[in-house]
Amino acid sequence: MLREVCFLIGDHDTVLWSDASQSPTALPDSRARWQAIWSRREYLIEVAHTHPLGGAKFSLEDETTMAALDAALGRRLRYAVITPTQLLRRIPGERTEHVGDHIVEAEPWWTALIRSASGLNLSEKGD
Repeated sequence: MLREVCFLIGDHDTVLWSDASQSPTALPDSRARWQAIWSRREYLIEVAHTHPLGGAKFSLEDETTMAALDAALGRRLRYAVITPTQLLRRIPGERTEHVGDHIVEAEPWWTALIRSASGLNLSEKGD
């Protein structure tokens, strides 16, 4: 079953928390997720989620959620979208803007785990 999955990532690519939806196209807002973010805010570096049907870009909903998280935490986080074949990452800049989005070539270890949790066949990546 394909589904969107979210990982909260800390230092040294540690997976701090995860949750999943029952849909391949949506990860509904969740009180548990917001509580997990808030309780781990000191350690949280990155919020990553999957787009099982593809689309290596941040959606409008992603954009508004990222802005709300950054505002609530008082700092900019790193964000990632993982598709069946790519990892798109947004790195925070030093001022108010993000540096930009880029495709990561050397993916962290947890991308295989999040793809598997999303129901993606790892062989689809072409490794």
